[in-house]
Amino acid sequence: MPRFFKEFFEDAPFIEGDDARHILKSLRMRVGESLTVSDTKGFDYECVISGCSADRVDLEIQNKTKNTTEPTVFVTLYLCLTKGDKMDTAVKQAVEMGVSRIIPVLSTNCVSRPDSKQLSKKLERWQKIADEAAGQSGRGILPEVGECVTLKQVAEMSKNDDLCLFFYEIGGTPLSKIGEETKNISVIIGPEGGFTRDEAEMLEQSGARVTTLGPRILRAETAPVAAVAIVMSHSGNM
Repeated sequence: MPRFFKEFFEDAPFIEGDDARHILKSLRMRVGESLTVSDTKGFDYECVISGCSADRVDLEIQNKTKNTTEPTVFVTLYLCLTKGDKMDTAVKQAVEMGVSRIIPVLSTNCVSRPDSKQLSKKLERWQKIADEAAGQSGRGILPEVGECVTLKQVAEMSKNDDLCLFFYEIGGTPLSKIGEETKNISVIIGPEGGFTRDEAEMLEQSGARVTTLGPRILRAETAPVAAVAIVMSHSGNM
């Protein structure tokens, strides 16, 4: 069933703008057909189209249920910039796996170094990709793609989380079960060239736990998906 997102939906059961045009023109849905709307706060509404115009779809709520797809942990993925469309793939798959926030990071070995105008366009595209992935995978929220930060900023930002996992290509301690009391988790993944020794030491000194994805070399777009899958599995969310 098609899924859409709208804050405070119960107070105004209609969809307008681009989503309405998508429903009517791309999906060719008509009065009487069903779709699901998430209020982005964890509740899903099963609805029937009760009326439509050029850019508005009126809906009748049939049922309200708590979304059951959201994990019990809030995972922030700090993802170093990669070249080409690798970031697109990583963002899409990370959202499908359950991350709640993605923060692009500029580190020493990042090959991709867009200027401010280019970066602004990329951030818009990544947010759109995240929104689409959230709908496709049945998420109850719209994961945020935040502003690009430096690795030094990551070290400060992640200090507030219950657990910060720095997946280091040189190796670290394998991740074991994550305790039920752990609710906010940071996951840090490097670019194609990996992290420098100074960067690794800075993250470790800031309190990040150095861990590993195993002895095999993973591609830059594969590593974040593997890392998030491990976190979800060890926290009981797979």
